[in-house]
Amino acid sequence: MQNPPQTTDELYAALGENDRLPYGRTRTVTAEELAEAAELFGEPVPLIHALLELQEAYTYGSEPRKSPVVFARLLNLFDEQPDVFDARLRHQLFWRFKWVANALRSLPEIPLASLRQWMTEMRDRYEKAGLDLQPYYGQAYQLAAHVGEDMDLAYELWAGRTRSALSDCEACETCERALYHLAAGDDERALRVWEPVLQGKESCQEEPARSVSYALLPLLRTGRADEARHLHLAGYRGSRRNPSMAGEVGRHLEFCALTGNEARGLELLAENRNLFDEVDSPLALLDLLTGVEVLLARVEALGHGELPAAGFPGRSWTVASLRAEVRDRADDLAARFDARNGTTAHADRRRARLDRAPLLESLELTLRPRTLDDVAPAPAPAAPRPAETLPESPAELIRRARELDEQGHPDAHACWARLRELTAAGGYVHPDDPDVGPLVRLRADLLEEEATLADRKDRHADAAALYEEAAGLYEDAGLAGHAVFARASAVLAQAQVVPPEADGEGADGEGARLEGADAEARAAAQADVLARAHGELVRLHEGASGLAPFLQARLLRLRVSARGLRLQASGDKEHVAPVLAEAELLYDFATRHGLTGQIAAARLLRATTHAMSGDLPTARAEADGLVELLRTDGPAWHLPRALSLLGKIQLGLGDAEAAHASLSESMRLAAEWPAEGGDAPNVHGELAQACMHLGRPDEALRHLTRSAELDLRAGDRFDAFCAWSNAAQLSLDLGRIEDCIALLDSLLVEPDVVNGELDDRLVAQLRLTRARALHAGEDLKAATAEFVALAAESAGWDDDPGSHAMIAAETAVLLGEAGEFEQAREAVDRALAAHARDPRFEMLSNALRELARLQAHQQGPDGLAGARAFLDDAGRVADAARAAGYEAHGRPLDSALAYEHGRVNAYGGAYEESLAALEKALGLIGEPGEDAGRAAEWAECVRLAGVVEGVYLERRAAALGRVGAAVERLASLGHGETAEPLTELAERLRDEE
Repeated sequence: MQNPPQTTDELYAALGENDRLPYGRTRTVTAEELAEAAELFGEPVPLIHALLELQEAYTYGSEPRKSPVVFARLLNLFDEQPDVFDARLRHQLFWRFKWVANALRSLPEIPLASLRQWMTEMRDRYEKAGLDLQPYYGQAYQLAAHVGEDMDLAYELWAGRTRSALSDCEACETCERALYHLAAGDDERALRVWEPVLQGKESCQEEPARSVSYALLPLLRTGRADEARHLHLAGYRGSRRNPSMAGEVGRHLEFCALTGNEARGLELLAENRNLFDEVDSPLALLDLLTGVEVLLARVEALGHGELPAAGFPGRSWTVASLRAEVRDRADDLAARFDARNGTTAHADRRRARLDRAPLLESLELTLRPRTLDDVAPAPAPAAPRPAETLPESPAELIRRARELDEQGHPDAHACWARLRELTAAGGYVHPDDPDVGPLVRLRADLLEEEATLADRKDRHADAAALYEEAAGLYEDAGLAGHAVFARASAVLAQAQVVPPEADGEGADGEGARLEGADAEARAAAQADVLARAHGELVRLHEGASGLAPFLQARLLRLRVSARGLRLQASGDKEHVAPVLAEAELLYDFATRHGLTGQIAAARLLRATTHAMSGDLPTARAEADGLVELLRTDGPAWHLPRALSLLGKIQLGLGDAEAAHASLSESMRLAAEWPAEGGDAPNVHGELAQACMHLGRPDEALRHLTRSAELDLRAGDRFDAFCAWSNAAQLSLDLGRIEDCIALLDSLLVEPDVVNGELDDRLVAQLRLTRARALHAGEDLKAATAEFVALAAESAGWDDDPGSHAMIAAETAVLLGEAGEFEQAREAVDRALAAHARDPRFEMLSNALRELARLQAHQQGPDGLAGARAFLDDAGRVADAARAAGYEAHGRPLDSALAYEHGRVNAYGGAYEESLAALEKALGLIGEPGEDAGRAAEWAECVRLAGVVEGVYLERRAAALGRVGAAVERLASLGHGETAEPLTELAERLRDEE
């Protein structure tokens, strides 16, 4: 708190502002400062309010030692000046007797006699005040359950009594009743009792998150794994990083450990590392640590005790070392509670949790399932698995590698990998064999292979340097033809190197992005670079003599590639013919010399070129022919790539069924050639698109997640996160909100995201999707906070004002939903300013109309002026859209705006203006016609006009005539279902006549 309040009004405002903060140290410290400030006013009521806020911060901030101290001050004030406690303050005071009872139970240093003394104090106070004792018996039962004695009697004394005004909320009492049956071993009955809470019918500050955490294992034991999965995702989100819900977090960790999700458990443990330092409640800490130990014990039992784990601050931990520390601390806490209570209840309950065997071998909890092997330090990538056993002797291995390399056979990579291992190891002796050649040639071969692998991973600068080095060694070995090809490969690799200022960052590192004329200029420059590279390739090729046919074919293929890359960079169809001409040269040469691999390559390049030029029918015919050729004549390892291309072309032609078949066969055959599997992530992405066209979104989601996993394994993290982003959006579109949020939560804590190493716009997209998912999940507070943060960040995107306009507009709508219309006005003004630079007509119009509706609906006549101001802005947006010739994808902007004027004025009580606006909207919409969407819009406009005219303006006859004619018109057009709301309105109007 920067400036202490100077008046009681300022104090109350500060208390209200603090009350909106999440529980934690920031809120608690401010509450302490406000309580000190309240003392200075010398007035009891402000002090009471400040102390109540402070006790709440301690209670829900997991600081039970301080809560009773604050309550003692409140009780003294009540005893000294009971009249200053109005009915609300008095209710608060007596309610918080229960908070103190909970706090004292959680502290093992408080003697059992003191706990019972407090219970007597509570009973006496309630009786003296004439209050019902049901809340007292509820606390008596909770003490009996805590101690582990006389539970049945205490339960009957409480559960058999009627609830009163000071009883715990229904959700909390439901949880206590369910826990009683759970302790008795009756899972089914406990779950029946829990049903209204688990289904969201009862809730409070702690519920349903508390009940969910306890219900997870009973759900598994009763065969309801899918429900347990869903509740884990939703319940964990309501508990994470919250010190007052540390026990709940511990039970979610236990759930992960017992369902084969140990890796997710470690991820959640890392996310909640703050709890090790922030939980001041010994009872909550015991609950947390026991859940942590269940997880760590399971991970260690699976042989991963040396994995790093997040634990107590001040040092680094492995799973094994943290488990030992957690075990000692938790054993000590359980012993202290049992010593205080004179029972073994806490040690027994702890042992029961630790002794549980896994309930399921595997339960897929999220869209990003991971195993402990996935979170272990990555081993060196394994060498490609060859189809045949590799030769043992170096001489035979070298000969085999070169033979396969000449054919373009993928098993050559495994041979080269083995040779790299042999030459790197000490004691390698190169064969003295003229057929094998000198060691310098082998070194050149290995460098060329390394360059090829780098080129495939788009590390073009590295590849160019390696090719040049290989060329020099080939010259030393007297192999001029190989040197020419290596040097030509270096030329093409270097031509693909993106200049630093074009790779997403400007010279100042601020992520400048190219748009419009700049992007076109960059593409033209890249095309020129590739044109010059092609000229150099031709020069190298024509200047070489005595080349082996396979090297000549490779040089021709480089020339086709250079032309193709120029076409791709420029998009200019004038560049199509030169590509096809070079491909024809390659095809003719390969055919004359029987080079089947290069024949297939030439045809593949032809089909790709036709596809890039937009001539998909020709591309399909070429790809079909290639697939048939490969099925009969081979080489077989080219077939997966040809089928992949065919599938993409088929998808472009709208034949999703054929595309799915081709792409699926490509994936199946690619498994036979693992060294050629680099395209698998893209094929999974294409399969996802085909599945969406076929109406199979769940299958599409599986392909997207698989694509992301494969990209991650290959080290392509940007592509992986793009695929995850698409998967998150699809899961949101499918209504799988908790899946979406859980996936994004997992991604957003990845080290490269946290450290700012991943593309900032991609991270913003992930956060934007998460904010929308939170909104869809009705977590308005969290969604609004994320949107506000994103709007602030995107305000600095000078290169992309349109995205800022979109984010700011969505932020404004959420602020409007929360009733914060001043902030909403500020946000939408920023959106309008960005929109002026990069128009987003439909988005802005929709947001402004929704803001108007929200304000008029929430505030009635008082909000009419503000709502009309939003609509005035929407009118200006519609005027600009009309002038720009913009056509909306959804409802036309003008008719939608006129309808909203009608609705807003109706909310504000301006019924004549409302009816006039609706008449205008009907004129803009025109006759309904056969289009279902237009008919629905027209019918809704008639319905609202009928309500305004017949109900509010009481012109029932006119309204009935309007509505009846509309019903007949819609029926004649076959829109009977659309007319049903109008028929119901007509009946209502007749009943009111």
